[in-house]
Amino acid sequence: MPGEVFVHGQRVIYAQCTIGNHVYHSRYLDIMEAARGEFMRTIGYPLQRLQDEDCIFPVISLRMKFIAPARYDDELEIRLSLKDVSRLRLTVHHKIMDANGQTFVEAETDHVCTSIHEKPKRMPQELLTACERYLVG
Repeated sequence: MPGEVFVHGQRVIYAQCTIGNHVYHSRYLDIMEAARGEFMRTIGYPLQRLQDEDCIFPVISLRMKFIAPARYDDELEIRLSLKDVSRLRLTVHHKIMDANGQTFVEAETDHVCTSIHEKPKRMPQELLTACERYLVG
């Protein structure tokens, strides 16, 4: 059974765009971060809770494919699914698109579970279980 997909909506704001009216490439990182934060909140682990429990997930690698430019005032759907989940790592797949199905960016971020002092640690079992329902493939 394929995993669930989490969808976060966000409108492109003027500050995210270049003078040529397309989203500046690095702003997609902020958009993806916002979606990941809402994803964690939805599964019961807002980022503040994780930090209070001495658990963070720094990005250790990133792959992005730019397909088409998103522009000011576009309403985006950021679709998240997990390609890999273990007690130590997770890989998040992001698909940034609009409601009509136009894809702007596809990206994957790899994260490692660490303490707030960046020492590797195991993901809490409850969080691992919550993540597994979004695992695809």
